[in-house]
Amino acid sequence: MSRLSIVIFGATGFTGKHAVKELARVGKTDATLTWGIAGRSKDRLQKILDETSKTTGDDLSSVKIIIADVGDEKSLKEMCAQANVLVNCCGPYRHYGEPVVRAAIDAKTHYVDVSGEPQFIETMQLEYDAMARDAGIFIISACGFDSIPNDMGVIYLQQNFGGILNSVESYLSTSAPKGSRQGGAINYGTWESLVYGLAHYNELPGLRKKLYPERLPTFKPKLLPRSVIHARKDGWCLPFPGSDASVVYRTQRHLYETEHKRPVQIKTYVKFPTLLTSISVAFATIVLFILTKVSVTRNLLLKYPRFFSLGLVARGPSEEVTNNTRFKFELFGEGWEAGTDVDSTPPNKKVKAQVSGVNPGYGATVVALLYSALTILRERDAMPKESGVMTTGVAFRNTKLIQHLCENNLKFEIVNNK
Repeated sequence: MSRLSIVIFGATGFTGKHAVKELARVGKTDATLTWGIAGRSKDRLQKILDETSKTTGDDLSSVKIIIADVGDEKSLKEMCAQANVLVNCCGPYRHYGEPVVRAAIDAKTHYVDVSGEPQFIETMQLEYDAMARDAGIFIISACGFDSIPNDMGVIYLQQNFGGILNSVESYLSTSAPKGSRQGGAINYGTWESLVYGLAHYNELPGLRKKLYPERLPTFKPKLLPRSVIHARKDGWCLPFPGSDASVVYRTQRHLYETEHKRPVQIKTYVKFPTLLTSISVAFATIVLFILTKVSVTRNLLLKYPRFFSLGLVARGPSEEVTNNTRFKFELFGEGWEAGTDVDSTPPNKKVKAQVSGVNPGYGATVVALLYSALTILRERDAMPKESGVMTTGVAFRNTKLIQHLCENNLKFEIVNNK
């Protein structure tokens, strides 16, 4: 039996539903693309197809429905055995991701997801990299808003720097329509992943020591962190607590160890329009971090997400809000002109790149996710010869992924080169 090109697992979830719609759109222009959707309930899966067909006007009767459950290892293996690439939309990944990764390896099926959970991502590399290499497949996490804009953005900046890139400071800013708190802008699944990520944050140092027992050499000048709250043109900034910095580090470390390329240092920040907003967010983050450490308050966070997020989190946020939310990553690169002696000369070149789009959580995310899957299908020869568990930057740096993202409203560009 021939395999389907792609299977979307968790298709009835919020991210999964958007992935189904996007894949239906992409499938119009590629007659060779075959796909299916998977989850626990046949009726709910069929309902997703019917709703998508009604919205898009497409005949989706050929889309295969597969029943699979993360608690049923046999069903996961049978699902994976029917796909060339599995798109996993079933999170939080720290709870539900590992059995799916294991099943994909057993079935020799490539795997992508949108996890922004460093504990899960790095544990998968530690535990399954060798197994994935032996199976000849790619296991690639963080293929969405976490962390393609920053990871592929740094790759894009390296490729267009015109010299040697030493460091990048990344600033994320967003703009949402008025009234976004009323309809909610963030899905509950994202909130749940954040709560558990903060609760288990102390696991990361030990995990990373196992993953990388030897430290990288120090490259100078060292990029130092800015103050916790600092001013930038048109905004006030805080450190960005997502997985992006760790993903970029893994990419750059791999390129240093395998190709002897100078690793780019990165610091990630998020920008707010006013000082008061940035102070409020910093305070709320500290409170949230403390509340996640005790099971009683952690359960309250999960039970009453709208209250504790001040209305930002909903079980199925407003489509109007998400579709009109814009985002922008500004990546400020600093390094040297080509031919400069980097050991004796201070950095003498700056280039700014920008990655921008709309609907960061569910629009841009599913575009990046599905084009990551399609790139594995279409450009295997441009990817690393040796497979395994890896980042998007390692896997896709020599492919046309960035070009395809730009063609689908996730724009990469150089905006300042001097």
